[in-house]
Amino acid sequence: MQHRVVTTVQRYIGNPILGRLPVQTLLETTGRKSGQPRITPIGGRRSGNSFWLVSEFGEKSQYIRNIQVDNRVRLRIRGRWYSGTAHLVPGDDARARLRELPRANSAVVRAFGTDLLSVRIDLD
Repeated sequence: MQHRVVTTVQRYIGNPILGRLPVQTLLETTGRKSGQPRITPIGGRRSGNSFWLVSEFGEKSQYIRNIQVDNRVRLRIRGRWYSGTAHLVPGDDARARLRELPRANSAVVRAFGTDLLSVRIDLD
């Protein structure tokens, strides 16, 4: 139930608003069925040539399902697009990872997340 409520709010209210903010980090995946680009506002942090984020619903998240089929992604960080390869890191301690990521987003992920999953994107 929590997953359904949160994802509905994100899909119809949060994501359309956040996706228009120039400072919002965006993740572009390829739709696993449609083959079309899918853009999702995310929170995370760049560390060298990698970008780390934590998915709040793990493998239930649509963008994670897309990554499982095609792990080539693009990221918009501070208005600039980067290409990269996403890797799911189930062995990583997602709660510890959240302590290293931006505070506001991490608080929301901790509050509503039911199946945390770390993701590393190696930038080209």
